[in-house]
Amino acid sequence: MGKVPPSFRSIPTNQLMKKPTPSPPAPPRDYRNRTAVRDSTRLPQNTQPPPREPFRNPFKSPSLSDAKSLFNSIATTSRIPLDLKFHNSVLQSYAAIAAVDDTVKLFQHILKSQPKFSPGRSTFLILLSHACRATDSSIADVHRVLNLMVNSGCEPDQVTTDVVVRSLCETGRIDEAKDLMKELTEKHSPPDTYTYNFLLKHLCKCRSLRVAYEFVDEMRETFGVKPDLVSFTIMIDHVCNSKDLREAMFLVDQLGNAGFKPDCFVYNTIMKGYCTLSKGSEAVGVYKKMKEEGVEPDRVTYNTLIFGLSKSGRVEEARRYLKTMVDAGFEPDAATYTSLMNGMCRKGESLGALSLLEEMEAKGCAPNDCTYNTLLHGLCKARLMDKGMELYELMKSNGVKLESNGYGTLVRSLVKTGKVAEAYEVFDYAVDSKSLTDASAYSTLETTLKWLKKAKEQGLVV
Repeated sequence: MGKVPPSFRSIPTNQLMKKPTPSPPAPPRDYRNRTAVRDSTRLPQNTQPPPREPFRNPFKSPSLSDAKSLFNSIATTSRIPLDLKFHNSVLQSYAAIAAVDDTVKLFQHILKSQPKFSPGRSTFLILLSHACRATDSSIADVHRVLNLMVNSGCEPDQVTTDVVVRSLCETGRIDEAKDLMKELTEKHSPPDTYTYNFLLKHLCKCRSLRVAYEFVDEMRETFGVKPDLVSFTIMIDHVCNSKDLREAMFLVDQLGNAGFKPDCFVYNTIMKGYCTLSKGSEAVGVYKKMKEEGVEPDRVTYNTLIFGLSKSGRVEEARRYLKTMVDAGFEPDAATYTSLMNGMCRKGESLGALSLLEEMEAKGCAPNDCTYNTLLHGLCKARLMDKGMELYELMKSNGVKLESNGYGTLVRSLVKTGKVAEAYEVFDYAVDSKSLTDASAYSTLETTLKWLKKAKEQGLVV
């Protein structure tokens, strides 16, 4: 990013100069292999290799009779043995265009016509995935494939459960995935932790918390499958997103009762929830509990805490935690400074936020788009239009994109002060730099100009 203009500064310019970034080393030369070197007909270096041909499905229609005929033709004319990989490829190709019932019937036809064909677990997983994903499929089709699998001596295992659960969840059949997991756990094999937590995450996302709790309790009490630290984290994240922070702290206690120690990620998740609700005191309480439990904060912890305190208007306290952060060995980044600037602008201390930009660059931390837009919004809200326009020119010279808040505030401030031409220029930059969509940028400008026209009619502005 560019430097802050001289009129912004309270310290000598040379103290804010950044060290030039060294150029990256040149990539190693691309030496061709010996065969290519000997090849006098090789392509020029700038010639791109020919693109791969897209996969062409040999089955032209979902007709079962046509599929059987095509398979028979290939089987009788092939000069090489038809192995498991070939048969799986046939089934997978046909499953891409055919109904579940017809795919199973083609499988049975292959079994009858090819006595040497012995289907493997991979074969049944192809059929099982198709039965779970197909739009015409029912739970009876899934059971049909599972029965074929068992009758062939291939016992469903954890991979089988994973394919069933993931395929059903990804097609929105959450309840069927839950029921089949319980059935497979009872009859064959319990799921691994990855499959268990995958389903739990979908239950939290698509069903009520009560349903997720009931699933966890039933799996634990009936089948002995217990939640792990990741399971509790999923539930804690869900209740934090739903802003039920009391329930989140209850889950932390339950996590401890289950023999797990909450980690930094768990505490950060809860702190983030409190900060979203502008509850800085509660976020500090979580931080103190975290320290009491012997869990060391990380950079995310401090950034979250500084963000929450700044949002709550407790900027001085946020600054104290900034010092604690540095003392703990974590250098503030753009997110840290931007949070503080946001808090200072909210309190009407926009000039103080501007000096913080100087401090930020002096320490070698480059502002990002959010940093500039936060400061631009604050300066315009404080009616410091000279400073705001100077910052805008800096942003424009460095190609910084305008965010909707910064753009809207700047346009409205310019129009209210009678600088309509400048507002149009800002609109042009927003569109040219693709900061906002044309419609969004124009809507803001149009609304502001309509306000100006109405205000003039009422004599509110000259």
